[in-house]
Amino acid sequence: MSSSPARIPVDPAEVVPSLGQGLSAADFKLAFRSHAAGVAVITADAGDGPVGLTATSVFSVSAEPPLLVFSISGSSSSAPVIQRAETLVVHLLGADQLSIARLCATSGIDRFANTSLWRRLPTGEPVFRDVPVWIRGRVINRMEAGDSTVIAVHALEAERSELDVAPLVYHNRTWHHLGEASLHPDN
Repeated sequence: MSSSPARIPVDPAEVVPSLGQGLSAADFKLAFRSHAAGVAVITADAGDGPVGLTATSVFSVSAEPPLLVFSISGSSSSAPVIQRAETLVVHLLGADQLSIARLCATSGIDRFANTSLWRRLPTGEPVFRDVPVWIRGRVINRMEAGDSTVIAVHALEAERSELDVAPLVYHNRTWHHLGEASLHPDN
Protein backbone atom coordinates (compact mmCIF):
# COMPACT_ATOMS: atom_id res chain seq x y z
CA MET A 1 0.00 0.00 0.00
CA SER A 2 1.36 3.39 -1.00
CA SER A 3 0.89 6.48 1.10
CA SER A 4 1.07 10.08 -0.02
CA PRO A 5 4.22 12.01 0.89
CA ALA A 6 3.97 14.31 3.88
CA ARG A 7 2.99 17.87 3.06
CA ILE A 8 4.51 20.37 5.45
CA PRO A 9 3.13 23.90 5.05
CA VAL A 10 5.67 26.54 5.95
CA ASP A 11 4.65 30.03 6.92
CA PRO A 12 7.81 32.19 6.69
CA ALA A 13 6.65 34.16 9.74
CA GLU A 14 6.69 30.90 11.79
CA VAL A 15 10.21 30.02 10.65
CA VAL A 16 11.70 33.47 11.21
CA PRO A 17 9.22 35.68 13.06
CA SER A 18 11.14 38.87 12.26
CA LEU A 19 11.23 38.52 8.44
CA GLY A 20 9.78 41.95 7.80
CA GLN A 21 9.05 43.27 4.31
CA GLY A 22 12.10 42.03 2.37
CA LEU A 23 12.83 42.53 -1.32
CA SER A 24 10.07 43.06 -3.82
CA ALA A 25 9.38 40.15 -6.18
CA ALA A 26 10.83 42.20 -9.06
CA ASP A 27 14.06 42.99 -7.18
CA PHE A 28 14.41 39.36 -6.06
CA LYS A 29 14.04 38.11 -9.65
CA LEU A 30 16.49 40.72 -10.87
CA ALA A 31 19.08 39.59 -8.30
CA PHE A 32 18.81 35.95 -9.43
CA ARG A 33 19.16 36.83 -13.12
CA SER A 34 22.91 37.02 -12.54
CA HIS A 35 22.98 33.46 -11.18
CA ALA A 36 23.47 30.82 -13.88
CA ALA A 37 21.60 27.53 -13.44
CA GLY A 38 21.43 24.21 -15.23
CA VAL A 39 18.23 23.52 -17.13
CA ALA A 40 16.06 20.49 -16.44
CA VAL A 41 12.63 19.29 -17.51
CA ILE A 42 10.34 17.53 -15.03
CA THR A 43 7.70 15.13 -16.38
CA ALA A 44 4.97 13.21 -14.61
CA ASP A 45 1.60 11.57 -15.11
CA ALA A 46 -0.71 11.26 -12.11
CA GLY A 47 -3.25 9.33 -14.16
CA ASP A 48 -4.83 11.99 -16.34
CA GLY A 49 -2.15 12.51 -18.98
CA PRO A 50 1.49 13.59 -19.08
CA VAL A 51 2.72 17.03 -18.03
CA GLY A 52 6.11 18.67 -18.20
CA LEU A 53 7.77 21.84 -17.06
CA THR A 54 11.16 23.45 -17.42
CA ALA A 55 13.05 24.11 -14.18
CA THR A 56 16.34 25.69 -13.16
CA SER A 57 15.93 24.82 -9.48
CA VAL A 58 17.06 21.16 -9.58
CA PHE A 59 19.96 20.18 -7.35
CA SER A 60 21.33 17.08 -5.67
CA VAL A 61 21.02 16.86 -1.90
CA SER A 62 22.52 13.52 -0.91
CA ALA A 63 24.33 10.62 -2.57
CA GLU A 64 23.41 8.12 0.16
CA PRO A 65 20.48 7.92 -0.11
CA PRO A 66 20.30 9.48 -3.59
CA LEU A 67 18.08 12.54 -3.16
CA LEU A 68 17.38 15.58 -5.31
CA VAL A 69 15.18 18.63 -4.86
CA PHE A 70 13.43 21.08 -7.15
CA SER A 71 10.74 23.71 -6.82
CA ILE A 72 7.69 24.52 -8.88
CA SER A 73 5.64 27.67 -9.01
CA GLY A 74 2.02 27.37 -7.94
CA SER A 75 1.09 29.25 -11.12
CA SER A 76 2.55 26.53 -13.38
CA SER A 77 -0.10 24.67 -15.37
CA SER A 78 1.81 21.43 -14.58
CA ALA A 79 1.91 22.03 -10.82
CA PRO A 80 -1.35 20.26 -9.89
CA VAL A 81 -0.33 17.03 -11.64
CA ILE A 82 3.25 17.09 -10.35
CA GLN A 83 1.95 17.71 -6.84
CA ARG A 84 -0.27 14.60 -7.09
CA ALA A 85 2.29 12.35 -8.78
CA GLU A 86 4.03 9.69 -6.70
CA THR A 87 6.86 9.30 -9.23
CA LEU A 88 8.34 11.58 -11.88
CA VAL A 89 11.29 11.97 -14.23
CA VAL A 90 13.92 14.71 -14.06
CA HIS A 91 15.69 15.31 -17.38
CA LEU A 92 19.07 17.08 -17.16
CA LEU A 93 19.34 18.81 -20.52
CA GLY A 94 22.27 19.35 -22.82
CA ALA A 95 22.65 22.32 -25.14
CA ASP A 96 21.13 20.24 -27.96
CA GLN A 97 17.85 19.96 -26.04
CA LEU A 98 16.98 23.66 -26.16
CA SER A 99 13.83 22.79 -28.12
CA ILE A 100 12.64 20.52 -25.27
CA ALA A 101 13.37 23.24 -22.70
CA ARG A 102 11.39 25.76 -24.74
CA LEU A 103 8.56 23.28 -25.34
CA CYS A 104 8.10 22.64 -21.61
CA ALA A 105 8.48 26.35 -20.78
CA THR A 106 5.66 27.34 -23.14
CA SER A 107 2.22 27.53 -21.56
CA GLY A 108 -1.07 26.84 -23.25
CA ILE A 109 0.17 24.06 -25.57
CA ASP A 110 0.10 20.26 -25.57
CA ARG A 111 3.73 19.53 -24.74
CA PHE A 112 3.24 15.86 -25.59
CA ALA A 113 1.43 16.20 -28.93
CA ASN A 114 4.54 15.14 -30.88
CA THR A 115 4.80 11.50 -29.82
CA SER A 116 8.14 11.07 -31.61
CA LEU A 117 9.81 13.21 -28.89
CA TRP A 118 8.89 11.03 -25.91
CA ARG A 119 7.97 7.57 -24.70
CA ARG A 120 6.68 5.96 -21.54
CA LEU A 121 8.94 4.06 -19.20
CA PRO A 122 7.77 0.53 -18.26
CA THR A 123 6.65 2.11 -14.96
CA GLY A 124 4.42 4.61 -16.83
CA GLU A 125 6.26 7.93 -16.51
CA PRO A 126 6.75 10.04 -19.66
CA VAL A 127 10.40 10.48 -20.65
CA PHE A 128 11.85 12.57 -23.47
CA ARG A 129 14.08 10.73 -25.93
CA ASP A 130 17.72 11.59 -26.59
CA VAL A 131 18.43 13.58 -23.42
CA PRO A 132 21.90 13.16 -21.90
CA VAL A 133 20.56 12.18 -18.45
CA TRP A 134 17.18 11.32 -16.98
CA ILE A 135 16.46 10.28 -13.41
CA ARG A 136 13.24 8.54 -12.36
CA GLY A 137 12.35 9.08 -8.74
CA ARG A 138 9.71 8.76 -6.05
CA VAL A 139 8.46 11.92 -4.37
CA ILE A 140 9.24 11.66 -0.66
CA ASN A 141 8.27 15.12 0.55
CA ARG A 142 6.61 18.36 -0.49
CA MET A 143 6.98 21.65 1.31
CA GLU A 144 5.06 24.82 0.53
CA ALA A 145 7.42 27.79 0.35
CA GLY A 146 5.85 31.12 -0.51
CA ASP A 147 4.07 30.80 -3.86
CA SER A 148 6.00 27.63 -4.75
CA THR A 149 6.37 24.03 -3.63
CA VAL A 150 9.73 22.41 -2.92
CA ILE A 151 9.71 18.73 -3.87
CA ALA A 152 12.20 16.15 -2.56
CA VAL A 153 12.74 13.06 -4.71
CA HIS A 154 14.42 9.72 -4.01
CA ALA A 155 16.25 8.68 -7.20
CA LEU A 156 15.27 5.14 -8.22
CA GLU A 157 16.93 4.75 -11.61
CA ALA A 158 18.80 6.81 -14.17
CA GLU A 159 19.95 6.63 -17.73
CA ARG A 160 23.00 8.53 -18.92
CA SER A 161 24.22 8.96 -22.47
CA GLU A 162 27.74 7.80 -23.23
CA LEU A 163 28.37 11.12 -24.96
CA ASP A 164 29.93 14.00 -23.07
CA VAL A 165 27.62 16.89 -23.96
CA ALA A 166 27.69 20.58 -23.12
CA PRO A 167 24.97 21.40 -20.57
CA LEU A 168 22.14 23.80 -21.22
CA VAL A 169 22.34 26.76 -18.83
CA TYR A 170 19.95 29.63 -18.12
CA HIS A 171 21.38 33.03 -17.19
CA ASN A 172 19.87 36.52 -17.29
CA ARG A 173 16.69 35.30 -19.03
CA THR A 174 18.74 33.73 -21.86
CA TRP A 175 19.72 30.16 -22.79
CA HIS A 176 23.46 29.35 -22.92
CA HIS A 177 25.73 26.34 -23.28
CA LEU A 178 29.07 25.69 -21.66
CA GLY A 179 32.01 24.62 -23.78
CA GLU A 180 35.77 24.97 -24.17
CA ALA A 181 35.48 28.77 -24.38
CA SER A 182 33.77 28.88 -20.99
CA LEU A 183 36.59 27.04 -19.15
CA HIS A 184 38.26 29.13 -16.49
CA PRO A 185 41.98 29.71 -17.17
CA ASP A 186 42.86 28.21 -13.75
CA ASN A 187 41.53 24.77 -14.83
